Order: sequence, then structure tokens, then C-alpha cells
Amino acid sequence: MTDKVAALVKQINDLEDELEHEFERRRKAFNFRIEQGRVIFEQDILKQQKAIRQRLRSYIAGARVLVVLTAPVIYSMIVPLVFLDVFVTIYQAICFPVYKIPKTVRADYITFDRKHLSYLNGLEKLNCIYCSYGNGVLAFTREIAARTELYWCPIKHAKRMSGLHHHYPEFAEYGDAEQYQSRVRALRGTTQNTDAP
Repeated sequence: MTDKVAALVKQINDLEDELEHEFERRRKAFNFRIEQGRVIFEQDILKQQKAIRQRLRSYIAGARVLVVLTAPVIYSMIVPLVFLDVFVTIYQAICFPVYKIPKTVRADYITFDRKHLSYLNGLEKLNCIYCSYGNGVLAFTREIAARTELYWCPIKHAKRMSGLHHHYPEFAEYGDAEQYQSRVRALRGTTQNTDAP
């Protein structure tokens, strides 16, 4: 990584930290704390939240027909998501120790804390659990794939790509054979490329 790229990556990381501090500041305004993994709100906040909650009957009655008709399509995605979750978990458990790649911690990507929000009705909570799981599994999978790519093929693309993972700046420049070879050796802790599958 060049000095300029390293400086830009540091700047991005600093901005992400600043953004997280701002989120934390805003969270404090809602008077909750986390005890043993459970979100605890002040009693007066809980009462306010419950007063705002839309009743399930009116929530369903107010839904557009097309929204209701697409619900089975949305919820059917649970099948491939569960399969993906199981397969990447098994893949990581088998392969990462062999390659000496640090394991991705699933709990860092999948969390179900929205169920503690009293202003959500039961169906809204179910939807939030579903979205948390789906996006969490995809983020978990992406990190496993990114760590795999970092190990096996740490080369930047010639084309500009959207949605690059955070390991990408560590990759060798496209076309720089020497940097690629030294990068692979450094990542794998070897003197030559002997790990080809």
C-alpha cells in the first residue's frame, strides 16, 4: 500500500470512528443501557414507546394489497439465507484453520436487539428480526469471502468496482507481479507460493 493510499485509508477509518461516536452520542439521548446483552430503557421512555406503537390489527389493515402479496416472496428468502449461513460457517470452520486465517466472529455481524423496542408491534419486530438476520448473514458471508480473497487472490481489479470490502486497500496493484508475490508471501508467512489448491 502506498503512503497516499495508507493516508486515505486512515482518513476513512477516522471518519468511520467519528461517525460511530456521533451514533453513540445520539443513542445516549434515548436513555437506554445494555446489561448482559439485553437493552434496558428507562420506565418513562418505555411508556412513551408503548403509547406510540401501532396496533397489529391497524398495521395489517393499513397495508397495501401488493405489499401483502409480496410477503411470501420476501419470507421465502429465509431458505437460501439459512443455507448460506450454514455453509459459510462450515467452510470457515474447516478451511480457515488450515490457511491460518483469523475466523470471522458471527456475533459481530448478526444481532437481534430491535426486538427490545416497545414502539414496534409483533409483526414489525418479526420483520426487524428477519432483516437483521438477512443483512447480518450477508455481511458475515462477505467478511469470510473477503478474508479468503485476501489470502488467495489479493490483487486489485483493473476496473473500478462498487462496494469494495475493507481489506481491498491491502491488495496488490493490478499488473504489479512483484508486489503480488511479496504480498502473498507476507500474508501466508512463507518464502514461496506453495499453497496453491
